[in-house]
Amino acid sequence: MIIHNLSDQNSILNNFISEIRSTNIQKDSMRFRRNIERIGEILGYELSKTLNFKSSEVITPLENCSINLIEDNIVLCSILRAGIPLHNGLLNYFDAAENAFISAYRHHKNNPESFEIIVEYLACPSLEGKTLVLADPMLATGQSIVATYNALKPFGKPKEVHLVSVIGAQEGVDFVNNSFTENTHLWIAAIDKTLNEKGYIVPGLGDAGDLAFGEKLQH
Repeated sequence: MIIHNLSDQNSILNNFISEIRSTNIQKDSMRFRRNIERIGEILGYELSKTLNFKSSEVITPLENCSINLIEDNIVLCSILRAGIPLHNGLLNYFDAAENAFISAYRHHKNNPESFEIIVEYLACPSLEGKTLVLADPMLATGQSIVATYNALKPFGKPKEVHLVSVIGAQEGVDFVNNSFTENTHLWIAAIDKTLNEKGYIVPGLGDAGDLAFGEKLQH
């Protein structure tokens, strides 16, 4: 897998990562969502540099102009619910993309420190020969994004696969690295050192879904 860790270089991205981590700023759920969206825009921009382009003719008021435009058929797939702001950021830049949505959540049985990934809802167009961009803001154990990709397999074989995350734990990055083919791209804004006993990224930022949309009742 080809890993693009954007935190390897300083940029304005650092400001947005700082704000989503801050316990003071993240109390503003609207700002939290907007920061995730802005991070998605930056990740999408960097991802776009690796796509396929072709020359196209554009008619201007004065004379025709040639410009290279993306020729890939892109499908954006996000994991509900935390993935929605990240999806919106990517969609701001890939506004002609098709869209897929999937629900994947941790199901704890008897031991609160162990879980399995349950996939229930899935809406997806054909993926055959297309460029799949699979977005999950928090790459903790990596199990959710792998389970999601496996659930998408009946919809066709993508030409290319790009994974997009905001923050990941090294353990999760290693897991997806071993689970996807070597030509898969991972675009990530920051990689943290570890997971705690409940599978949350440390230092991380907490529960991205709760911060974006409010706390949920457990069942």
